[in-house]
Amino acid sequence: MFGNRVWVGVVSIVVAAFGCNSSSTANDSSGIAQVVALDECDPTTFNAALGEGGTGFCHNVALGATTTLADLFAKAAAGTPDPNWDFEPDDVTIDQNTVLAVADQGGEPHTFTEVASYGGGFIEGLNHGQATVPECMGGFANLAVARTRITQGSTLNVTGLARGSHHFQCCIHPWMHLDVEVK
Repeated sequence: MFGNRVWVGVVSIVVAAFGCNSSSTANDSSGIAQVVALDECDPTTFNAALGEGGTGFCHNVALGATTTLADLFAKAAAGTPDPNWDFEPDDVTIDQNTVLAVADQGGEPHTFTEVASYGGGFIEGLNHGQATVPECMGGFANLAVARTRITQGSTLNVTGLARGSHHFQCCIHPWMHLDVEVK
């Protein structure tokens, strides 16, 4: 199921095809549970505002990637964030020592940051009035947040989770969150 492994420093990036379910007991014989970060960023509007020279930020190649930057902020401000921006599955149950492989198959960067409880991220305009959670404070200047960044086409492997419940959210798009139960 898993193809080429590329080692970058101490981080293993796994290039693979990932399936999606709304809820999953994501154990397989390889000891890897799969999670996918998805988004539908419109390259034209995102790159014009955020990219270097109109390129380089949103690399979405999905057909129908139509969430403009203005739409993203408007929907978040209204409390109805775009449902196409999500972690899949919505919750995961794994055995202890299972690697949680989180792949960014969207068009732009995300974080997969463990938080004590869900709340706002580090971009105030996307928080719908929620305060930024302590774990996301400082954005990428916070080394703990920077270590959880997932760029387009890459995978972040989360290891060593203790037994119990864990909450993960994107510190950029805070409605993207996932519960992990470790047995």
